[in-house]
Amino acid sequence: MLVTILAFILILSVLVIVHELGHFLVAKKLGIKVEEFGIGFPPRAISRKFGETVYSINWLPVGGFVKLFGEDAAGGGKIGKQGTGNRGQGTGDEVERAYYARPLWQRMVVVTAGVIMNVILAIVLISFLFATQGVPLPTDNIIVTEVSTSSPAQVAGLQKGDKILTINDKKIKDTSLFISETKKLKGQEVTLIVKRGDQQFTTKLTPRVNAPKNQGAMGVAISNIEVKKYSWLQAPFYGTLEAAKFSWMIASGLGGMITDFVFHGAKPQGVAGPIGVAQLTGEAVRAGWFAVLWFMSLLSLNLAVLNILPIPALDGGRFFFMIIEMLTGKKVSPKYEAYAHGIGLVLLLGLMAVITVLDLTRLAQGKSIIP
Repeated sequence: MLVTILAFILILSVLVIVHELGHFLVAKKLGIKVEEFGIGFPPRAISRKFGETVYSINWLPVGGFVKLFGEDAAGGGKIGKQGTGNRGQGTGDEVERAYYARPLWQRMVVVTAGVIMNVILAIVLISFLFATQGVPLPTDNIIVTEVSTSSPAQVAGLQKGDKILTINDKKIKDTSLFISETKKLKGQEVTLIVKRGDQQFTTKLTPRVNAPKNQGAMGVAISNIEVKKYSWLQAPFYGTLEAAKFSWMIASGLGGMITDFVFHGAKPQGVAGPIGVAQLTGEAVRAGWFAVLWFMSLLSLNLAVLNILPIPALDGGRFFFMIIEMLTGKKVSPKYEAYAHGIGLVLLLGLMAVITVLDLTRLAQGKSIIP
């Protein structure tokens, strides 16, 4: 339990700190004054000022924040998970370095930098796993994972790792279809086209009508999961494609869940709060470092997708107001924007509280809280 809690805190902290680091680095690059970069939430434990920026380590060990000078014209705005900004009373060069006084494109870049950093982190992790261990991914291939002794498959020369492409010239891409086709053809000779490495060959066998216990008609165990491994030069390219694919899956799944809830009143499924994520973290820790890094990459993409949604209080909500500014040619009233972000924050905290209560209820009932 202690290891799970520590791993959960560490993973979440890394993801949020990387996110905030994006805001920080871009703001520094553009010459915007950064008042504080904090690890964890206040109250402060340790702080040091280097140049114009205070770097702090805080007592609440999850997350981090970036405090920019003049984050909005009304004061009290923020970038990231914590920290309020002040308009500031400076003049001249100091006012020019305020966030709210910067051109629209610069504010857009700063506010989206955290999301971009989370995507980059996911790509780096996935690419590293592709290059070092390979990653098990679903494919359209029927892969032989085991061949039973003296079975029709063994007699036909099938080996572990072979890919079965067709049965009687019928293309097979799904394990359930493979099983159903095999059942239909029990007792009949069938022709398989098999791929082994770079070679392709044809073989014949007859699925058994009465197979031994715990064996199928052919005597093979199959899967559509394949471990993909690439060179260090290939890995970033395929890692980026994989990150894009999973981001789309997350976004489309979330969109479908919201649509079903709004238009059909369907109860959201597959949603977990902090407790559920912590339980998933424990499962990943027990599976090994490979699973932890893979889980971390998916969590980073989830954080990126959720943060870019046009919801007040999130980066996407701030970006949405900037889109309005770009289309209308004038800024949204800072007062009304601040109200919107405040309401959005309350709603998000309320949603988090509801999900946490549901997690605790399922836990008390002895049910799994993993979606």
